[in-house]
Amino acid sequence: MATRFDPFQEMDRLMGQVLGSQRAAASMPMDLYRAGDHYVLHVDLPGADPGSIDVNVDDRTLTIRAQRTARTEDGQQWLAKERPVGTYARQLTVGRGLDLDAIHASYADGVLTLTIPVAEEAKPRRIEVQTGGTPATIEAGADATQERADA
Repeated sequence: MATRFDPFQEMDRLMGQVLGSQRAAASMPMDLYRAGDHYVLHVDLPGADPGSIDVNVDDRTLTIRAQRTARTEDGQQWLAKERPVGTYARQLTVGRGLDLDAIHASYADGVLTLTIPVAEEAKPRRIEVQTGGTPATIEAGADATQERADA
């Protein structure tokens, strides 16, 4: 019985195994949604060392980093090693209108959750429209409307 050997298919399979785990190490799947007056970001970081998780904001760039290290013992002989190790990193450019000083972060069950509130100045608000009566003047920098009667 003859078997067919395709060296290119075998090479593709081997490269997929090697590069596949490197790509997976850099992968950080996320979900993002708005709930009322804040955004919620869930980032999958399975097996990440909790002490290695770093979240920081520089101007409008949100950066998330985490480290996953291999668990090895002396005399260990690997039969399969498919779980990626290394540094996870992801950067997101965030728009204006978010309160980046009030971000809350938590990590549980391999998921990093960031809660990012909408800034007060970006929240929808209702503006009263005056009708009839004396004209109103709005002064720059003033919080209240000052009515002035022109005689």
